[in-house]
Amino acid sequence: MSLDNKPVYSGGCQCGAVRFHIEGALGEASVCHCRMCQKASGNIMLPLVSMRGAKLTWTRAEPKRFQSSSHVRRGFCPHCGTPLTYEAPDGLAITIAAFDHPEEIAPVVQWGMEGKLPYTDGIAALPGYTSEEDADAVEFLRNLVSYQHPDHDTDEWPLPENARKDTEND
Repeated sequence: MSLDNKPVYSGGCQCGAVRFHIEGALGEASVCHCRMCQKASGNIMLPLVSMRGAKLTWTRAEPKRFQSSSHVRRGFCPHCGTPLTYEAPDGLAITIAAFDHPEEIAPVVQWGMEGKLPYTDGIAALPGYTSEEDADAVEFLRNLVSYQHPDHDTDEWPLPENARKDTEND
């Protein structure tokens, strides 16, 4: 909470090049199944939360935008490609997974049901394992070095040398 008792949120992209702060109550959180949101996120659905009534400040760079339709622009990190925004005439929404604490933002409605993939309802019934329960994953992760930005603000944005090489051709 801020000094005036307004909720405060922060978040950003995977590499840390784009970061944001939000002050105030968020609007409705949702999941969209439409084909445009599937393609924009590279996923089976896109969880978003409306910014209605909240103040958004980009604290480290701003997203690059793609005009995905005659009505909607989508913001993403120009370095790592993380989807960040849905910008329409009726307002702005931020991708829930871009928040430092996405567990605090639970969707309350689904949209674009015409595009819902038939297997999504069965996902919760699939067997599930932690990384530690998978011997191959444990071995793979043992020497893994993450270049992902941590889920908190940092004073600097140190782009790892190998990630920088990947973006030099952009």
